[in-house]
Amino acid sequence: MQSYTIGQAARLLGVSADTARRWADAGRLATHRDDSGRRLVDGRDLAAFCVEVAQGAPQHGPEDDTPYSSARNAFPGIVTAVKLGDVAAQVEIQAGPHRLVSLLTREAVEELGLEVGMQATARVKSTSVHIDRT
Repeated sequence: MQSYTIGQAARLLGVSADTARRWADAGRLATHRDDSGRRLVDGRDLAAFCVEVAQGAPQHGPEDDTPYSSARNAFPGIVTAVKLGDVAAQVEIQAGPHRLVSLLTREAVEELGLEVGMQATARVKSTSVHIDRT
């Protein structure tokens, strides 16, 4: 399972590294230490925490306070759910306060190796959402 540094977790949560550290110190965000002493967050734990934080976030904030909007419509985030069918699949990504859902082929999900807790970028074009593994 992929693990994330506090800085990476903060970016995926849309907060500062200091905020992520405070959440970890307060026990809100589960962390563990690697062999070199760095604090890491398990991908599955981070995915669940991203959903929890997003549910409590305001739906609309000031535009200059929204780091996930861009001319290219790219939403970097973390995979929070993967549902595989025989042919099709559904992938959910939490990108800060934004929850994005994409329907794609099972083959595409398997080729990308998408699983809960890994980083991915949702790219939106019209009504289609494409997932890029990052």
